[in-house]
Amino acid sequence: MIVVMEPRATEAQISKVEEYLISHGFKINLNRGEVLTVIAAIGDKRLINGHAISSLEGVHDVKFVQEPYKLAAKQAQDHDTVITFPNGVKIGGLEKPVLMVGPCSVEQEYEGLLKVAIAAKEMGCDFLRGGAFKPRTSPYDFQGLEEKGLQYLARAREATGLLVVTEVMDTVDIPLVEKYADVLQVGARNMQNFKLLKALGQCKKPVMLKRGGAASIREFLLAAEHIMYHGNPNVILCERGIKSFDDSFTRNTLDISAVPVIRKYSHLPIIVDPSHGTGKRYLIEPMGKAALIAGAHGLMMEVHHDPDHASSDGAQSLTIEQFKEVTRRLNKLIGRIDYDNKMNS
Repeated sequence: MIVVMEPRATEAQISKVEEYLISHGFKINLNRGEVLTVIAAIGDKRLINGHAISSLEGVHDVKFVQEPYKLAAKQAQDHDTVITFPNGVKIGGLEKPVLMVGPCSVEQEYEGLLKVAIAAKEMGCDFLRGGAFKPRTSPYDFQGLEEKGLQYLARAREATGLLVVTEVMDTVDIPLVEKYADVLQVGARNMQNFKLLKALGQCKKPVMLKRGGAASIREFLLAAEHIMYHGNPNVILCERGIKSFDDSFTRNTLDISAVPVIRKYSHLPIIVDPSHGTGKRYLIEPMGKAALIAGAHGLMMEVHHDPDHASSDGAQSLTIEQFKEVTRRLNKLIGRIDYDNKMNS
């Protein structure tokens, strides 16, 4: 931590700041310049209130050298986090990227969900995603099937072996969702729902945390920190686009640069959702490829058996045939499976 004193700070004021820092366990290095005096303080900043230092007389500014997130930071451990599921699927580190696919919402017709799940399994995907609880901007839009939707997802898992990813919106729903899902998703609207994050820190299943539409990368990592701080180290980050000034052509601005930035500063796995990130199905493939090349540990793509009649987000969902074509090319890009040779052998 760096404390910059005012140009006219008195010796008494400087000494008071030094005494305050030393009393909180910091080691002090005093640097006197021609204009300013700078105090370099080495110690655990969690033991001190930065605002309290700023309020001391003679203090001009307080700068923190280390990032405020500790558990999610690269320095917290000497290896990247790799989350291993009971069926052997792994995500993170140097593992091959995973694919999470499925409809935005689980709908009344179970056969449609099953068609998507079977296609996903055929193409070598690892996860089936689908919303049983749906946070919608309008109260008149489809809100999800709730437990019935969770049961549909569990049936599709039993039929295909795919792992289930679904959103949890409220602390009271965690036990129910945890009963059915393999990964509990926190939607963008809930990224800073700290009560929910705290509760998810106490559950046993991995959590996928989506970036809020107006969240900085630092705020994103701090949200993950809340989950980890309360006991759950298995957090998957998901970049799904941020709000921008230009929404004429895309739903959000997909921040591909967040992938290498997070891989530099955090050990947590990060995936990208180009469906929500763009809102356009024709952009899913190029932005998915860009994300993988940038270092993403996986992709989340929306796929629907009949997107034109989907209950939500049909415009950003691939048809099953489109999904197969896109996934063939994605699999070749990441060296996952050469389906052309497989089909001919």
